[in-house]
Amino acid sequence: MLTADASLTGMPQRITVAGGSGTGKTTLCNRIAELMGYPRVEIDSLHHGPKWTRSESFVADVERYTSGPQWVIELQYREVRPLLLERADTLLWLDYPTSVQMTRLMRRTLRRRLLRQELWNGNQEPPLRTFFTDEEHIMRWGWRTRNELKPIIPTVEDHFPSLTTVRLGHPREAGQWLRALAVAHQTMKEHPARRGSCIDDRCMQHEASPPSAGPGQRMRP
Repeated sequence: MLTADASLTGMPQRITVAGGSGTGKTTLCNRIAELMGYPRVEIDSLHHGPKWTRSESFVADVERYTSGPQWVIELQYREVRPLLLERADTLLWLDYPTSVQMTRLMRRTLRRRLLRQELWNGNQEPPLRTFFTDEEHIMRWGWRTRNELKPIIPTVEDHFPSLTTVRLGHPREAGQWLRALAVAHQTMKEHPARRGSCIDDRCMQHEASPPSAGPGQRMRP
């Protein structure tokens, strides 16, 4: 498993983003898609039909969307997780502190409800009072499942060896990884022959620096 400090050695083509409710999976997916020009669909929009019913075509829609060579999508819903992990080449895990996750989730829930924001297929967040009466309220769900991925993600590469997993432990690290991706993307446009080699700025700087000769040694021409 890699971290945000690891150099990019190839350009991700099929990216899935995992994390607890409220960590910012959708926001990061949107930023990656905008940067790379990859197709983008929010997985919740495929899953939720009118009145929060499950879409009957959900699995088929996910299969269809991820059949392409490039895409970005959230890693959600157990019934399609294996499919997404099998087809993705890069998994980003937003393993944020609980305080960060729950603060973000609370702000998002309040904003959506107070602004009556329409989500998918006409759905809206329920009244805030349902926090006390509905065990499936998103705030209670987020708290209950906040650690669900911790025993799962570290074992994913054992089952999907072609998958590159990157753990991002704080929003700052997500920003760091995204900046490295932007540099790599620009490098690929300027130096297409570098495809498949080390392509971010840290590698470029390292490769551009010639090794120094030791005492009594001559540098080879």
